[in-house]
Amino acid sequence: MQPLGTKLRQQRRQLSMTLDDLATRTGISKPYLSLIETGRVPNPPSDEKLRALERELGFTAGELVSQANLQRTPMAVRTMLNDLLHETPDTGAGTGTASPAGDPQLSRLIQQLAEKRDGTLELPTSAIPVINTVSTGYPRDFRGLEYPMTVATEFVACPDVKDKDAFAVRIVGDKMIPRFCEGDIVIFSPGLTARSGDDCFVRCTDGHCAFKRVFFEHDELGVPIYRLQPRNTNYRATLVPTDRVAALYRAVYCCHWVDPE
Repeated sequence: MQPLGTKLRQQRRQLSMTLDDLATRTGISKPYLSLIETGRVPNPPSDEKLRALERELGFTAGELVSQANLQRTPMAVRTMLNDLLHETPDTGAGTGTASPAGDPQLSRLIQQLAEKRDGTLELPTSAIPVINTVSTGYPRDFRGLEYPMTVATEFVACPDVKDKDAFAVRIVGDKMIPRFCEGDIVIFSPGLTARSGDDCFVRCTDGHCAFKRVFFEHDELGVPIYRLQPRNTNYRATLVPTDRVAALYRAVYCCHWVDPE
């Protein structure tokens, strides 16, 4: 499958449209469009943005959304779909090639996948679920450690992390720069005890989640509190009573894009 960014750039150039033109027509910023076209965003854009791109660039309705959904699908599922394509007699007379994104045949294959695999998905033991995208922000319905597998947009591999409950999050915003930048993928290990000064994924009792450096402190009355400190010095710390924090998950690994330029 042709990369989404390459596909967009070729279509835009065929229409003699500049990035400024496309940004004006879609409401998507020029810098973000450039990142998409060069493949430097870790996850496909939102469906809303993709539909706007479909409309302005003349793609078939749903074409880009379908391709993005396939890209978001965990590799293990894509492998199973590929197996089914080769095993199903009516998928192109044995050519071994998949039908275009959005074809009804894909729906039939997914149904076959559900029936054949009995609804189970076997993932490598090193597969760690990534539970958010930059566009969706940090999850607000993270209520327990059964959450990640059910909402993962994709998976990353990190053999050194043995915690079965480990999960990963894409960094949103600039509050943790320069150590963590937007789009970086950080892996957290709930099996490790958080210490004062650790970078942690903070899950609050009201459903709010954040990634901050956490310090264990006391207020003027001696009551224990957490100081949630952004690494970016342009932001202030937040003082939170300990009973408002449901869990602290300690960061153990960070994956980030290394710009070849």
